[in-house]
Amino acid sequence: MWLIALVWQVIELGGGPAQLSLVATGPAVGIVLTSLVGGVLADRIPQRRILLAAFFARAAIVAIVAVLALTDRVTFWHLAVAGFAVGLSEGFHYPAYSALLPSIVPPQDLLAANGIEGLLRPVCMQAAGPALAGAVVASISPGAALAAVVVLEVAGALCLLAVRPTPVRRDLPATNGHPLRSATMDLVEGFRYMTRTPWLLGTLLFGSMLVLVLTGPIEVLIPFVVKDIPGGGPGAHAIVLAAFGAGGAVGALTMASTRLPRRYLTVMMLMWGVGSIPLVVVGFADSIVLIVVAVFAVGVLFEAPTVLWGTLLQRRVPPHLLGRVSSLDFFVSLVFMPLSMAVAGPVALAVGLVPAFVLAGTVPIVVALVVIVVARMPRDEIANPLDVQMESGHSPSVGGATQPQTAQ
Repeated sequence: MWLIALVWQVIELGGGPAQLSLVATGPAVGIVLTSLVGGVLADRIPQRRILLAAFFARAAIVAIVAVLALTDRVTFWHLAVAGFAVGLSEGFHYPAYSALLPSIVPPQDLLAANGIEGLLRPVCMQAAGPALAGAVVASISPGAALAAVVVLEVAGALCLLAVRPTPVRRDLPATNGHPLRSATMDLVEGFRYMTRTPWLLGTLLFGSMLVLVLTGPIEVLIPFVVKDIPGGGPGAHAIVLAAFGAGGAVGALTMASTRLPRRYLTVMMLMWGVGSIPLVVVGFADSIVLIVVAVFAVGVLFEAPTVLWGTLLQRRVPPHLLGRVSSLDFFVSLVFMPLSMAVAGPVALAVGLVPAFVLAGTVPIVVALVVIVVARMPRDEIANPLDVQMESGHSPSVGGATQPQTAQ
């Protein structure tokens, strides 16, 4: 709902791709600035507390913007600052959530749990949320949609209050009166783990490229593709995002309902690479239906490997490192998001929408193949068979993440 309301608030103010790029860059910058700190805190503070603080902070921020919008006093800079602040909150949210889940779900159920989360998230974020926001924007105003976001943030916090508190899964080191030094050492430890684990480093670098190539076209350019097609508008944009969410739900549910693939790294990378190809269709599309079909396919092929990735982190990363590694996942994968959003509008104006979507659709599959080979993923996944660990009843813990063969 936040995305839809933000896009159409910018358009209502007379903004174009360049203005939307500016506004959309703020959240990405905020996420990058706080995600590493969020990971350190997620390994030190009960994650439920962090999540509650993030929910209420976002509710307060969006409430201010909603009041400004409903009183016709909102400006571009209001939207940019609020987006930046929401991004700061998100940087704390994701590591805490990722570290919380395996503390309340048995290891053998993590694939199913991530699949259910992967089903609910796109249904809410790309289907129900956009549909509701599009309806509110079309019938009332973007400001009213922002007010609805506030209500839902508070509702999310209330749901989280029903989750039982869980302890931090580590023994905190003695700080000797220097908590900053201890926190810095924590962060360094997370970086060292990442750099000595090829499958993790390779996937995170690939994720950085994927964000750089895809975020701008999807977040910034698709609304203007929709807008230029006869019948395009807030409702059509909501339908497109709903199709993306529906595809994601199908992909997540399918992955959650199957066994963990033996070649889990190769399958994950190839699905992400192939999943970008339908975006080429978006660049040439002359109907909303064609765009809907294309983004549905993208949603299927992107969410299924995302379920694998979440399960992989939770099963192969040591529990005491999971918050920091999750924050590195968030940071490294999203570090190019501000750049992607910032340049998407100007690039589209310079070369056109079609070339932008062609690049977005073809570059990822090439890079995915390179990463699979360079990081020796086929060798790693055979040496660390998670499906065998699960079936034998062994702890999936982290043997595969810490054994020497993983670092080879």
